[in-house]
Amino acid sequence: MEAVIQTKGLLSLPSNPQTRAFLNKPSPHQSLRQRFHLSNPLKPKSTNGFSLNVDGCKKFQGFAATNPGLFSASKPKLLHVCKASAAAAPLPGGAGYGDVETPKFMGIEVLTLKKIVPLGLMFFCILFNYTILRDTKDVLVVTAQGSSAEIIPFLKTWVNLPMAIGFMLLYTKLANVLSKKALFYTVILPFIAFFGAFGFVLYPLSGYVHPTALADRLLEFLGPRFLGPLAIMRIWSFCLFYVMAELWGSVVVSVLFWGFANQITTVDEAKKFYPLFGLGANVALIFSGRTVKYFSNMRKHLGPGVDGWAISLKYMMSIVVLMGFAICGLYWWVNTFVPLPTRSKKKKEKPNMTTMESLKFLASSPYIRDLATLVVAYGISINLVEVTWKSKLKAQFPSPNEYSSFMGDFSTATGIATFTMMLLSQWIFNKYGWGVAAKITPTVLLLTGVGFFSLILFGDPLGPGLMKFGITPLLAAVYVGALQNIFSKSAKYSLFDPCKEMAYIPLDEDTKVKGKAAIDVVCNPLGKSGGALIQQFMILTFGSLANSTPYLGGVLLVIVVAWLGAAKSLDTQFTALRQEEELEKEMERAAVKIQIVSSDVDTNENGQLVSDSGSSNSGESSFPRND
Repeated sequence: MEAVIQTKGLLSLPSNPQTRAFLNKPSPHQSLRQRFHLSNPLKPKSTNGFSLNVDGCKKFQGFAATNPGLFSASKPKLLHVCKASAAAAPLPGGAGYGDVETPKFMGIEVLTLKKIVPLGLMFFCILFNYTILRDTKDVLVVTAQGSSAEIIPFLKTWVNLPMAIGFMLLYTKLANVLSKKALFYTVILPFIAFFGAFGFVLYPLSGYVHPTALADRLLEFLGPRFLGPLAIMRIWSFCLFYVMAELWGSVVVSVLFWGFANQITTVDEAKKFYPLFGLGANVALIFSGRTVKYFSNMRKHLGPGVDGWAISLKYMMSIVVLMGFAICGLYWWVNTFVPLPTRSKKKKEKPNMTTMESLKFLASSPYIRDLATLVVAYGISINLVEVTWKSKLKAQFPSPNEYSSFMGDFSTATGIATFTMMLLSQWIFNKYGWGVAAKITPTVLLLTGVGFFSLILFGDPLGPGLMKFGITPLLAAVYVGALQNIFSKSAKYSLFDPCKEMAYIPLDEDTKVKGKAAIDVVCNPLGKSGGALIQQFMILTFGSLANSTPYLGGVLLVIVVAWLGAAKSLDTQFTALRQEEELEKEMERAAVKIQIVSSDVDTNENGQLVSDSGSSNSGESSFPRND
């Protein structure tokens, strides 16, 4: 069906619903032959500023007309837009004249649902597994005999980081020789096999494969300050599980899932559904926390002499394996039954910055420098508190089952808090703006950190008062540390991460791309390993993590104060750039109002548009000109 627009000296294409309904009506001045584009092909030529296309339709600024008397002064101005032209010329609302209605379910295209629903289920399974693995890895390395929370800084720096680098080098080589499907299965299946083998083979045989006697002799020779490094050798299979669990979060979540999601979704689908994945992730956190809690409490129903943690571990690793195969099945289904969107072959040039180039770029830009301070400060602060808290957690819950049960409750509470904060974050941004939202995370971390370290340092004087409530200073420190981690992580996911990404938006393209590359190269690794390096220095200097606690509290205070100062400075710069951007947009909107006028329309001495009938019209076209 052809679209018709009636004008009088001025071509105007408003986008309101009444006009759209009018556009779908055929012109009464057209013959049936014209209406269905059956006119003989004509040689294109120019007629009064118009050209004839091969369908015999007059064209003006990219629009085609089939009425020969279209711009005659004696007739109403009727513009009959050819079907092909209409399909190519979208309305301001975004939909083309020739759009084909696609099947929908609850207002969403069925094709979109065939992608989004499996992706949502994949994300749920991946994060369900990650929560179980994250809680289990801490239980293994912290509660193992001859180990403690002091192992974590050394483990992150000297085992986790090298293995992550090695994996990414291997992944890059595999990506050059394997297809995307083969690469996905090649990466995820070894994870599934390892976790299954650990629960049923490695852990039951740990007493035979761990060099406990050698570690004891070395510890006696080197002294207790080397407990952390020697524990890595003592419980090497547990440390391997720790690293594989960490890699599941970075590789399977970030590389495999988000890479696949970005491959099969369009930009519009991503804007609409990616935020829902964040909410779904916290639902997975809640359910997996309950699962860890349930299996950790199985020890209560077992007889004496039975290793309850070994049985709990077998059940939880079985669930991890089943969820892993479910992820593979969903991936296969999407690739088999869902048509994937086509992508442009043209690749954007990315800045390939070395570490030194990244540092120089960070130092040269105050805006990027403040943004980098936020990222590094978060990584150091959360690490300083988390490891100290886990050492107290082991003291309160020395049994693996008790420790794991508490971590299950912790994961559930984190999921609920983050889900709630994500719902509130939009209101916080709208009412208080970017600056307040950016300062909430460091403020929460500072207040809870002060309470946590105060209970550790001044627990004895506070003991009598706390006993009135039926809790010891150690248990109070555990609960306050848990609250600190819960609120800090929920604020990070719901406010800190969006603030960080929003800060890039008003930058010019060059600074935006180079700044993000510099922060990815330098600041993320520095933030993650910075806290671990500080703790290693403190442990080796003062002998233990407990002796280092007062100094760690002081370092935390300095880091958070610097964080708040950088957030305040960045807020000022961000607001100024946003105002400049809004001003530029207003100027652009004023500049794109272009009038489209027929060849027989002129202007009078007052500059008004006048048609052949002598009427003046000062209206403006709502359709931009297609050059």
